[in-house]
Amino acid sequence: MPVSAAASAREILVRLHDVMASRTPAQAKLNQVVQIIGEAIGSEVCSIYLLREGVLELFATRGLAEEAVHVTKLAMGEGLVGTIAEDVEVLNLDEAASHPDFAYKPETGEDRFHSFAGVPIIRRERAVGVLAVQHSEPRKYADVEIEALQTVAMVLSELIANAGLIDAAAGAGARPQMTATIRLSGQKLVEGMGSGFAVYHQPRIVVEHTVAEDIDAERRRVYAAFDKMREQIDRMAREAEFGVAGEHVEVIETYKMFAYDEGWARRINEAIDSGLTAEAAIERVQQRTRQRMRQIDDPLLADRMHDLEDLSNRLLRIVSGQMGTAAQLGLRQDTILIARNLGPAELLEYDRRRLKGVILEEGSLTAHVIIVARAMGVPVLGRVSDVRRQIADGDQLLLDVSEGSVLVRPSSAMEEAFDAKLELRQKRRAAFAALRDVPPVTKDGHRVTLMVNAGLRDDAAALDTTGADGIGLFRTEFQFLVSATLPQRERQQRLYRDVMEAAGDRPVVFRTIDIGGDKALPYLNTEAGDEENPAMGWRALRLALERDGLMKAQARALIEAGAGRTLHVMFPMVSEAWEFDEAKSLFEAQRAWLGSRGRRLPLDVRYGAMLEVPALAEQLDLILPNVDFLSIGTNDLTQFLFAADRANPKLAERYDWLSPSILRFLRRVVEPAREADVPVGVCGEMGGRPLEAMALIGLGIDRLSITPAAVGPVKAMIRSLDRDAITAEMARLLAHPVRDMRGALGAWAATNGVELA
Repeated sequence: MPVSAAASAREILVRLHDVMASRTPAQAKLNQVVQIIGEAIGSEVCSIYLLREGVLELFATRGLAEEAVHVTKLAMGEGLVGTIAEDVEVLNLDEAASHPDFAYKPETGEDRFHSFAGVPIIRRERAVGVLAVQHSEPRKYADVEIEALQTVAMVLSELIANAGLIDAAAGAGARPQMTATIRLSGQKLVEGMGSGFAVYHQPRIVVEHTVAEDIDAERRRVYAAFDKMREQIDRMAREAEFGVAGEHVEVIETYKMFAYDEGWARRINEAIDSGLTAEAAIERVQQRTRQRMRQIDDPLLADRMHDLEDLSNRLLRIVSGQMGTAAQLGLRQDTILIARNLGPAELLEYDRRRLKGVILEEGSLTAHVIIVARAMGVPVLGRVSDVRRQIADGDQLLLDVSEGSVLVRPSSAMEEAFDAKLELRQKRRAAFAALRDVPPVTKDGHRVTLMVNAGLRDDAAALDTTGADGIGLFRTEFQFLVSATLPQRERQQRLYRDVMEAAGDRPVVFRTIDIGGDKALPYLNTEAGDEENPAMGWRALRLALERDGLMKAQARALIEAGAGRTLHVMFPMVSEAWEFDEAKSLFEAQRAWLGSRGRRLPLDVRYGAMLEVPALAEQLDLILPNVDFLSIGTNDLTQFLFAADRANPKLAERYDWLSPSILRFLRRVVEPAREADVPVGVCGEMGGRPLEAMALIGLGIDRLSITPAAVGPVKAMIRSLDRDAITAEMARLLAHPVRDMRGALGAWAATNGVELA
């Protein structure tokens, strides 16, 4: 057996090169190919299945019955071969018949073979066939053999495409001409509306030549391409403009880290060593990355793999000389950009005046590109499936992320309705903007405190644009999540100081780091293992109290940043009173230590706890004497109270924030806090919805921290509301709850002239 994957593949490719260059018919070439592969890796069977008319047909074999060629056929998803093609994944089995998808084809005579390994033959990101090997003895094929098969499969894709052996639609991604209007749905990533014409971020680069003539020459081409790519990324990092420096800069720095990653470059060089051209080597490594991405559950790690995919695309364009992305060619009209995924640097290349929205086939809320898009004010819809088959270049699109959808090739009536909604949205925004300097006071004279949630340095600008009273929740973990390495104390301090300076005399409530569980940091080993319920796992204050070095560094950064001001600190996920006491003591010890060394200190430090875990409600008598304020995190509280994961689409809409259980629970917290003279606020998504905010005010909550976009609508609701009236109505409804509390409150609001934008 070959000593390495590169040597194994190179041995096969050297022999295949002559086969591909010969003038023999395609069928004869495939017959030679299966002989060469089988002999090279010592496998008794080697077979090639190709996609023809929607089914996988046995085209050539060494070891199976010859009469089965062009007779044995499998549907996509049928048997082991169909499963490999459908999932675009490798199978490596020591006992093929034990796999649940095994399908026996008696005409092949394969019943005497036990082991099986198969790899997809990929053309333009789709499986167009399968290369399979089998052996009579039960054994797993070695990793080097699988690597060799995958490399050879790349070469086969070129051979069979050039010979016209696969379906045209499978090879080229062709689709019928489409004219009908359709609506596609996706995940809301960055809110907003936009209309424009479909432009694909980049034309797919098809690697036409896979076998290298001169390995040294291919390696030099890759080195030159790496140099050019790194120059481009460095230039983007220098020229990126967001008005104010922020975490976006850190995102670009992380992106640069990948561009200079030697491990990535080494893997490409190893692929060249196996006999591939520079283009084929980059794509080979890219295929491995995609396979890893499909296996990654951690969203942050998956997003970093997306960054690597973005860089692979860039490197492939450079080395092939096909540099024309839509950004380089220039946008000629209002555009909705479409991409499988997008790197942050690539988004920065686009003309923001013409870029009206982005549609991603993948994407997630934590992706680096979403951070940048939010800063640019570009709406983004993600997880839109089968885009390339549904949308053609130049199709007119109406993107409404608030609805989670995009209309493709809309009718004139749909355009008019969209324009009317957009105009109404703009008018409402203008009306809400006019309320910027108007205080949120109810009709009966009660002042409500309206603050905003933030996590980036630039988010502080929302205070001036919305007229908010301050930042009621600054998520300090965001700096950790977008960093490639643990942010040092000085960098943390700089961020906190900049945010407080931007806020001026308005308060900023800093929530201490909430990581761990479902917010894993690749550079910080929490030793928690794979948690079945990460939201309820070793995270937030639990983790911080254990890793007190992490918390001490953050405490010093916050205390020094707050010198000469009042500092507001809030601890997340407090489950018992002693946890708050211990966290507060840690901060106070750092404050005393800094004071003993003559450092400037805050004028005052006010400490709060987040009530997200229902258990804390049973210890209010213990914690209220020691806290300066309480903040209720309704997002986590809801899922903990109902034992319902709000990320699960089947459960997300089932348990309503306006259910009697939630409202009664909140009242149980508000009443003793009021008696103890401890301010209680809500900093979850619930407070950003006018109807829910109305109910909260009726419960006695007069501090809300919400998204900047929600400040205007909630302020308008407050100014149309009589607090005493809603307080009485909430008392009546909670005494005798109806099943549809939402409907009852909506009807009350309509009757009493409450504005619910």
